[in-house]
Amino acid sequence: MRFLITSFALALTASAAYAADAIVMEDVAVVAPDTFSWTGGYIGVNAGFAGGKFKSDIDNFGQYLLDGSYEHNTSGFVGGVQVGYNWQLNNGWVIGAEADFQGATLKSKNSISSDYGFYNETSEIKTKVDWFGTVRARVGYTPTERLLVYGTGGLAYGKVKTSYNWKYNSGGENIFDEGFSTSKTKAGWTVGAGAEYAITSNWTLKSEYLYTDLGKANTQATYQDYVGGGYGSTGDVSSNVKFHTVRLGLNYKF
Repeated sequence: MRFLITSFALALTASAAYAADAIVMEDVAVVAPDTFSWTGGYIGVNAGFAGGKFKSDIDNFGQYLLDGSYEHNTSGFVGGVQVGYNWQLNNGWVIGAEADFQGATLKSKNSISSDYGFYNETSEIKTKVDWFGTVRARVGYTPTERLLVYGTGGLAYGKVKTSYNWKYNSGGENIFDEGFSTSKTKAGWTVGAGAEYAITSNWTLKSEYLYTDLGKANTQATYQDYVGGGYGSTGDVSSNVKFHTVRLGLNYKF
C-alpha cells in the first residue's frame, strides 16, 4: 500500500510538471487609444504664393496717356507667422481664432508708350503690397481624429504702395520726368478654407487658401501741366487691391 501511495504521488508530481512546461504564456500587446485633441494654443510659420489682378482708375491725367481704368496681373511670394487657439467640441467640431502677419513681394505694373517721331512719352503705374495680415475665425470638422478641415474668414489689413511716373522726350532730350509715390495702410476682409493634419501630439501641418480684398487706395497727385504751360494741376489715382493666396504652414501646439 505504501508503495502504491508513493507511486501515485510521484505520478501526480510528474504530470503537474509536464503540464506547467506545456503551458505557453503569450504576451498580449495593449494598444493605447489615440487621444489627440485640437484644443489648445499654437504658433507657427508659413510660406506660399499670391496672385490676382489689381485695378487702377486714373482721372484728370488727360495728356499723360493713362487716363481711364486698367486691370493688370499681379503675383509674388508671401511668408510669415501665425498664432491661434482652438476649442474642440465633443461632436467633432472645432472652433478657433487665428492671427497672422505676412511679408510680401506682391506687385503689378502697367505702362503705355507713344512715339510720334519727333517726340515720345511714356506713362507707368505700379502697385505693390509690402506686407499684410489677417485676424480670422476658424470653424472646422474632424473626419478623423488627427485631420481637421475648416473654413475661415475675418479682417485683413496691409500696406499698399502706389507709384506713377511720366516721361516726355523730344529730339532725344528728356524734357519732363515726373511722378509720385504714396503708401497707405488699408483695411478689408478675407475668406478661405484649409486642411490641417497632426503629425505628432505637438506638430501639425496645414495647407490653406485665402481670398483677400484690401479695398481701394486713393491718391491725389499734383503735377506740371505741360500742355497749358502752368503748374498745380491735380490727378486722381485709385488702386483696387484684391488677390488670392495659397500657402503651407507648420504649427507647434502647446
